[in-house]
Amino acid sequence: MSITRVWPLQSFIFFHLLLAPWLPPPLLAAAAGGGRWQLLQRSIGVSAMHMQLLHNDVVVIFDRTDFGKSNLSLPNGKCRNDPRDTALKIDCTAHSIEYDVASNSFRPLMVQTDVWCSSGSVMPDGRLIQTGGFNDGERRIRIFNPCSGCDWQEVENGLSARRWYATNHILPNGLQIIVGGRGQFNYEFYPKTGAPKVYNLPFLAQTNDANIENNLYPFVHLNVDGNLFIFANNRAILFDYAHGKVVKTYPAMPGGDPRNYPSTGSSVLLPLKNLQAPVKEAEVLVCGGAPRGSYIKATKGNFVGALTTCGRIKITDPAPQWVMETMPKPRVMGDMTLLPNGNVLIINGAAVGTAGWEIGRNPVFNPVLYRPDNPTGNRFELQNPSSIPRMYHSTAILLRDGRVLVGGSNPHVTYAFTSVLFPTELSLEAFSPPYLDAQYNNLRPRIISPASQAGIGYGMKLLVRFSVVGAVSASRVTVTMVAPSFTTHSFSMNQRLLVIGDGRGVTAVGKSVYEVEAVTPGTRTLAPAGYYLLFVVHQDVPSEGIWIRMQ
Repeated sequence: MSITRVWPLQSFIFFHLLLAPWLPPPLLAAAAGGGRWQLLQRSIGVSAMHMQLLHNDVVVIFDRTDFGKSNLSLPNGKCRNDPRDTALKIDCTAHSIEYDVASNSFRPLMVQTDVWCSSGSVMPDGRLIQTGGFNDGERRIRIFNPCSGCDWQEVENGLSARRWYATNHILPNGLQIIVGGRGQFNYEFYPKTGAPKVYNLPFLAQTNDANIENNLYPFVHLNVDGNLFIFANNRAILFDYAHGKVVKTYPAMPGGDPRNYPSTGSSVLLPLKNLQAPVKEAEVLVCGGAPRGSYIKATKGNFVGALTTCGRIKITDPAPQWVMETMPKPRVMGDMTLLPNGNVLIINGAAVGTAGWEIGRNPVFNPVLYRPDNPTGNRFELQNPSSIPRMYHSTAILLRDGRVLVGGSNPHVTYAFTSVLFPTELSLEAFSPPYLDAQYNNLRPRIISPASQAGIGYGMKLLVRFSVVGAVSASRVTVTMVAPSFTTHSFSMNQRLLVIGDGRGVTAVGKSVYEVEAVTPGTRTLAPAGYYLLFVVHQDVPSEGIWIRMQ
């Protein structure tokens, strides 16, 4: 989707660029590390523009309703009747699915209003609350309850402001905050807490580049002090959302290049450790994007190479500074996924151009592993490539078994399968990081207890029992918990990993069976209530996760 508001010009650019030549650059053939790709579904009928894993091991996937007909029919003769739709007033095809991970199957769901470029997060009770979109969807709240046969429910005018390209995060008090969106320099909460219903956030106006923006889908992370780290364009603040105050203004990222839509980079809050320490630290990583001016140049047929840099900053420091690093490949529109062992997977995207209709080039097929605990200069490791371009509107999320689900790519105004550089992509793939290789089977833990779906309290000792076939190195056993993300447009909202056990207290309790002591986070500020994936990690190799509910 282009951000220009002059639709005739957009259409001209779209058709002008359709037949522009594309060849992968030589660097795409560079030597790779490891990892395996598996094609799960050749077509799920819709393009995976938005994805969220829920605690019943299904993934809710959707794109938008104004693409025209999808390749998946709604069941039982159902049709979406929307007089305000810009493509089809009556549409009997699905624009959302529920993907069952275990059975590798899917079923169609029905969204009534346009979810294009929307946002969301999972509430403490496990419901997906999905917000905003385009046209008649811009003030909608949609609710998906993870239960057998359930479908979307919609609340008209559930939002106080139009939310298109906004960012959501679950908060320690159980509310969801919705930040920004096109033309919205403010935030609001769900459920509503009373007047005023919309709160000003001048930082979003200050980071808005005229006619380009470069601050949409701001990167929002919950800090260990309960305030929000908000990054937009190339700047960041620490924000006390409860009182509407900027607590800290961080230095601008060196280089001055934008990292948010349409110069789309990505960001993660790095794993939170030492949670029992009196002073807790938090670091943020921002990678990729496009040099300033790239969007306008791309719309004129001049495609500029994407950024190769990442910025890392300790947001809890009294005088924080960015530390810059260089990725093996340039990347725009990449996704960053926290893996159970604390490493970061950088995946999808392009080496040239920006986000938007038909203005990305040179797909980056190779994922990259980023190892945050390694010394600077030795943190990136190139992985084996996919063969499917994952350009604008692609996504990636962590699954319970440690794989990363990858889907989407639709840089067109409609579903387009011919006469375009990058056809609409309806497939789903799984990327298996190297830790899933068979050579590590003897190291891989299997969790015996607690049982999956267990309710867990705050600040409590938790004995996690696990088995390992081979010899155990007790000092290299950790316990981690991961909050699954709502992922769209290269940002994984609400993504969070906490290290709650570091190998101390590992004891043998039977043949190849062990217990490790973990201590759950002490407050909802560290880990908002809700569902998490719990993993035991041994020598960098994670178990299959189990679901726990912090309550």
